Amino acid sequence: MSILNNALSGATAAQIALAASSQNIANLQTKGYTRQSALLSALGPAQGSANQSGNGVQVTSLLRFSDGYKSQQLWRAASDLGAYSQTQPYLTQIEQVMGDDESNLSNGVDQFFAALNAVAGVDPTSTPLRQQVVAAAGLMSQRFNSLNNVFNAQLQSIRQQRGAIVDEANGDIAAIAALNGQIANAHASGANTSALIDARDQAIDSLAGKMALEVTDQPDGSRNVSLKNGQSLVLGSVGGKLAVDGGLEQTFSLTFAGTTFQLDPTGAGGELGGLSTYLRDTLEPLRQGVAELAEQLATKVNDQLAQGTTMDGNPGKPLFVYNPGNPSNMLQVADGFQTGDLAFSGDGKPGDTGNLQKLVALKNEKITLTRVGDVLIADADTQLVGKLAVDSQQNKGALNTAQTVRDQSVADWQSTSGVNEDEEAVNLVEYQKMYQANLKVISVANALFDATLAMMG
Repeated sequence: MSILNNALSGATAAQIALAASSQNIANLQTKGYTRQSALLSALGPAQGSANQSGNGVQVTSLLRFSDGYKSQQLWRAASDLGAYSQTQPYLTQIEQVMGDDESNLSNGVDQFFAALNAVAGVDPTSTPLRQQVVAAAGLMSQRFNSLNNVFNAQLQSIRQQRGAIVDEANGDIAAIAALNGQIANAHASGANTSALIDARDQAIDSLAGKMALEVTDQPDGSRNVSLKNGQSLVLGSVGGKLAVDGGLEQTFSLTFAGTTFQLDPTGAGGELGGLSTYLRDTLEPLRQGVAELAEQLATKVNDQLAQGTTMDGNPGKPLFVYNPGNPSNMLQVADGFQTGDLAFSGDGKPGDTGNLQKLVALKNEKITLTRVGDVLIADADTQLVGKLAVDSQQNKGALNTAQTVRDQSVADWQSTSGVNEDEEAVNLVEYQKMYQANLKVISVANALFDATLAMMG
């Protein structure tokens, strides 16, 4: 009987739809889950059956609510957020250190020249005042060394972090390639691939946070993934492998299908690109600028001391030792330097301050720093900190924007693919009614069948 077949197909379709809604509700809080719904279509009557209304309903497929454009936006936003979020903690740390009165270079330089000026204004032969000059020189050196240690600690941290990012990215690449293979096989057999696709999209989102990606869909359900420059990371079920040389100057490469390509990490985007750009454009130039300031300041002071004489009539000795090969003690007071070694006299007389006045005047002499150009010694640190502050503020602004775009992208994706509890509650009621109604039809069909048998008996 067609009425019984129709009711059976309707009950079966309702069960499938209810199962889809129950799956959605079960995954209400599952990150990255994409909701599904049964797509129903009517079964028409057989050809030549003019008096038959139809053969019921069928579930054509389980529809997966997904928007490729919104997914792409989500991944792009993840890349931008990854780049700026990884950079900001490093910028904030250096900004705080270089801006702190107890540790910044400006105060150290000012205190050193203030000690020289105090000697010139009171008594150039005073041992306590001379001792203050040597002590101020030591404290200033400590500030240079402490700041340099911060730079070196950040360098080490960035090296380790970039190595960890590469390892994690390789895990994501392998997962995407493996899931591509599973999805293609399931797609060919007609199986539901929604859970596999969700897992793959989560892996892509994770990878997108580490580097900027281009993702393209393939007819077999797989997705190819490449870097922004076109270098392939995943083609079908084949994945590439990233590698990093662990030396002081890290080099990156990508091996795909037996061929190895060199990779510029600053153009990779995401966390890897953000850290690499910060290293190249901010940390290294800043470290170089501080080293140049230390070297040129030490050279000028030592050269000027060499032109004077001590209270004993001896030539001046170098006060500072600049050693770029010793990161922890880049600048220090020369071993064994005594207060009597300060050559303040310009004419050989113990009370003369001719050379001391020239030492004091060094504060307003120009030096050349790669990062900022020609600048007075007194203003050098201020110029470096100013440039750092600009970089930090620009990154903060970009980070806030990236976070907003990411939040909007997540909300936009959620509006299409996320589970709506109220909507699913309505679906449960509607499909339950559909199921019960079809059972009622089956009951009616059974009654009609029994009545027909009774009439024939």
